[in-house]
Amino acid sequence: METSEQKPYPFIGEILITPEQIKQRVDAIGAKIMEDYQDSDNLLLLGLLRGSVMFLTDLMRQIHRPMTMDFMSVSSYESDDSSGFVRINSDHKTNIRGWDVILVDDIVDRGFTIYTVRKLLLDRQPRSLKTCVLLDKVDRHQYTVPIDYCGFQIPDYFVMGYGLDIDEKGRNLPYIASVDLEKYRALHG
Repeated sequence: METSEQKPYPFIGEILITPEQIKQRVDAIGAKIMEDYQDSDNLLLLGLLRGSVMFLTDLMRQIHRPMTMDFMSVSSYESDDSSGFVRINSDHKTNIRGWDVILVDDIVDRGFTIYTVRKLLLDRQPRSLKTCVLLDKVDRHQYTVPIDYCGFQIPDYFVMGYGLDIDEKGRNLPYIASVDLEKYRALHG
């Protein structure tokens, strides 16, 4: 039986990924990064704000080696004809030239943001650039983006929790849940 503590919003649908499943997968990704970067002197986790914060924080706790972190805040805008752009609201502070960079994001939907940010970062000449995402909606991709570390592939649901939100609601939930959009619209117009 689910309690209101587990589902604090009436528009939360099904819990898709439990806290235990998230922890297990984040631990595995952290172990893989440790293995892949055991010889790196300049490892940087670069998170895209704000959705990646919980994922990046838990992930870096599993990386038991010298590393640093930084953040970028970006906004994606794309018109119907796919001629969109990404606005950099706040750029990273670390000069990434010669660094091993892992770009960390919460979710890949169409792939537009990751595609664009990767191109920008590659121009800044990192030693290497890999992508790490918590969630991947493979069926929605419109841009080819390499995903080197992936938490979970999910169907085309609107989701919230563990850093992801709907209108800034639900980021603090310890699980990933679908959003019942009909209930949400009924409550929020």
